[in-house]
Amino acid sequence: MHIDIVSCVPNLLESPFAHSIMKRAIDKKILSLELHNLRDYATNKHKNVDDYPFGGGAGMVMMVEPLANCIEYLKSKHEYDEIIFFTPDGITLKQNIANEFSLKKNLLLLCGHYKGIDQRIRDIYVTKEISIGDYVLSGGELAAAVFVDAIVRLIPNVLSDETSALSDSFQDQLLAPPVYTRPAEYKGLKVPEVLLSGNHAAIEKWRHEQSLLRTKERRPDLLQ
Repeated sequence: MHIDIVSCVPNLLESPFAHSIMKRAIDKKILSLELHNLRDYATNKHKNVDDYPFGGGAGMVMMVEPLANCIEYLKSKHEYDEIIFFTPDGITLKQNIANEFSLKKNLLLLCGHYKGIDQRIRDIYVTKEISIGDYVLSGGELAAAVFVDAIVRLIPNVLSDETSALSDSFQDQLLAPPVYTRPAEYKGLKVPEVLLSGNHAAIEKWRHEQSLLRTKERRPDLLQ
């Protein structure tokens, strides 16, 4: 998979992809990822990428020209499956959406900043708009990092045990069950006996029951 990310503060994205699972995906050449500084595509000597909104009001809006210049340049290099903009009014990122995007080959991610981006960029170029939750961030960089992590970990050979992703919360519309490791007892709290039994059928039955119970208690909406 190849992913291009456009940001006016690309340094914010260096750390999330320089460690752990994302770094291993890049090192194994399963993922190629490039960060692009939007200011490199600005049209004036001051490298401005934002301006005051028409109609007045607080905040600044990211301008059409730098974004269009960058997108057009990148489109000349890659044929994208989707051009994605992260915005609070987009569709909410859920596991089924992550599953879908993990099958794509080329993605272009646009990170907004300030008050947002000129609507004409959304009208002309953007093919999908995604939100990671009902709250507002300072920019789309953290949302992009969340999105990339959610989809890349699903690609075969990224995780050392591919079945791990299949047992995550939400994959079967249930929350994951409780998990335990050594020691078998800590401060009087013992690991459930069934997990120590070696009876795999009984263990799977227990895990499914716990998933149902946890989902019913914490996210009953998923059971609908």
